[in-house]
Amino acid sequence: MRGRSSRRYAITRAHVGACVAVALLAAASGPRQAASADSNALSRQQVIAALAAARGRPDLSSRSLAGLDLTGIDFKGANLSASVLNGAHLRQANLAHCNLTVAFGESADFRNADLRGAQMFSMQLQGADLTGAHLDGARLIGDLTHARLDGASLEHLRAGADMTNQSMGLMNARFESASLQKADLKDADLSRSDMKFADLSAAKLAGASLLRADLSGANLRGADLSHADLRDATLIDADFTGARLTGARFGGATLRNTQGLGNARRRGAIGLP
Repeated sequence: MRGRSSRRYAITRAHVGACVAVALLAAASGPRQAASADSNALSRQQVIAALAAARGRPDLSSRSLAGLDLTGIDFKGANLSASVLNGAHLRQANLAHCNLTVAFGESADFRNADLRGAQMFSMQLQGADLTGAHLDGARLIGDLTHARLDGASLEHLRAGADMTNQSMGLMNARFESASLQKADLKDADLSRSDMKFADLSAAKLAGASLLRADLSGANLRGADLSHADLRDATLIDADFTGARLTGARFGGATLRNTQGLGNARRRGAIGLP
């Protein structure tokens, strides 16, 4: 009996010792992890200094700029891949040709910012404000759910789904419940994009590709869709009241419960009932 008790006591001591060791290791690693996170965060002054000191393209990748006031700053085509811009104020900032791949900009203020030609692949922009922003020619695959893009310029936007990288599912642009009132999307590639319940009233979509896009419940009142490609698009409950559909292609589109097609300007449109 005494031998068994001794063995149980030894096992208990070993177990307690292991638990203490794990706890001490966690306590020791915690501050290091916090310090590492803090070391990636920059102040406004540090951002300005880094941009000024850069020789060639500035590198701000994997840095946290969350919540900073960066209004009007020229980022000089910086590498901002994997950066965190959540809640940052970037109004009228120059982000043209910046690399924003896998960056976070949730609830950030990009009003009137210049994002022309920017690389925005797999960028998170939920709830961001891009009112009046310029995204002409940008490559955009990301989540813009509930974002505001009223009056934004998105001509020749390259937001078509990435059909070469499907290992993790469809990589497409998501504008679900986003506001794009009077946005300029002429000749934009929005193929296979998710635009459910988006407000596209009075938007300019002439010549845009909406091939296989999902516009269920979208507001397209007064929108210009002349010569747009809506083949195989899902348009359930979409509102086309007063829209311009001249020369648009609707072959294979799902048009159940759509509104306003009767009074839309549809001369030369193909595939409408």
